[in-house]
Amino acid sequence: MNVAFLLGAAEAEAGIAWGDFIFYLVMFLILLALIKKFAWGPVTDMMDKRATKIADDLDAAEDARQKATELAAQREAALKDSRTEASQIIDRAKENGKQQSAKIVEAAHVEVKTLKDNAQKDIQQERQEALDGVKNDVAELSVAIASKIIQKELSAADHKQLVDAYIEGLGKQDGNK
Repeated sequence: MNVAFLLGAAEAEAGIAWGDFIFYLVMFLILLALIKKFAWGPVTDMMDKRATKIADDLDAAEDARQKATELAAQREAALKDSRTEASQIIDRAKENGKQQSAKIVEAAHVEVKTLKDNAQKDIQQERQEALDGVKNDVAELSVAIASKIIQKELSAADHKQLVDAYIEGLGKQDGNK
């Protein structure tokens, strides 16, 4: 025993208690295995799930941002298209208004010209009828005067010549006035 005691004393002097060391080492490994099985696995699973959720959330946020950007671009394009379309509608309306105005003015000019031509024709016709009426009245008066003066009847040719000469004389008198 002396030797064992001496060995134990030597170990005590050296400061290493191998039995305790191995016991603590085995306990540490058992504790590490228990932690790995009961704590480390669920914690790492929870951390993996959380990392996956965060990555999915970041992807979803990026997708949402891209969709929002696309929608904003689409809205901007639609707004630009609607502005262009509105401008085209306004331009067409202005052009239609100008065309309608030109048509109305042209129709008014045509109507005025037609009315003027008709009025001139009516005036010419009334003048001609008045001249014909005056011519007939003058002819009758001339024949009556001439027959009283001459005391005879004139022939139709003489009558026409006398009327024409009288009208020609009236025309010259109107031109002198």
